[in-house]
Amino acid sequence: MTAEGAAAAPRADEFAGPRQRMLRLIRENVRDQRVVDAMAAVPREQFVPADLRASAYDDRPLPIGEGQTISQPLIVAMMVEALLLDPNDRVLDVGTGSGYQAAVLSRLARDVVTVERIDALLQRAIVVLRETGCTNVRAFLAAEILGRPDDAPYDAIVVAAGAPHVPRALVDQLADGGRLVLPVGSLRMQELVRVTKTAHGVQLERLGPCAFVPLISRDAWREDDTR
Repeated sequence: MTAEGAAAAPRADEFAGPRQRMLRLIRENVRDQRVVDAMAAVPREQFVPADLRASAYDDRPLPIGEGQTISQPLIVAMMVEALLLDPNDRVLDVGTGSGYQAAVLSRLARDVVTVERIDALLQRAIVVLRETGCTNVRAFLAAEILGRPDDAPYDAIVVAAGAPHVPRALVDQLADGGRLVLPVGSLRMQELVRVTKTAHGVQLERLGPCAFVPLISRDAWREDDTR
């Protein structure tokens, strides 16, 4: 058969090896197989800048522009697992960034609402979420009030930025029994916590140290605080 008549060979998946290494690390630390499957299903390389795609599956944060990062895969998996999601849950994702965490959540929940304060990041994330088939994700530019109260209540809320305290505005957007997972602490170092809304108030669980970019809001850090 001539070269012209031969069918083109399928292109090898250049990310197969790095993806499997990422998944092995996640399996060592995350028990929920649904979370592992969701991480396996999302093509992380599409959510990072083109010049960093070779590092897409490294277990470290990567810059995505505008002074923001895509979180390391393991911390994404741990935060998502901490939400204790049910397939019928409605989830609020605060800090869309690249859209990667929203894409993972879309494989685990019925409805995902994600908000981002930087419009350039939001617009890029909307395109990639559409290209990766995340049809149950709705993305919005963040308003003055933290979160997205117009669509509340949520069964779960996850925040991909560090706050100095647990924001009351987000607790108010939880349904009864809802879970809020976010980093709380200083500008440079935080502790990951899970807040569960109960009939008697809130229950707080400490999940371990972490480091995130600051959550900018009138309910968290002011922009002047980060300079």
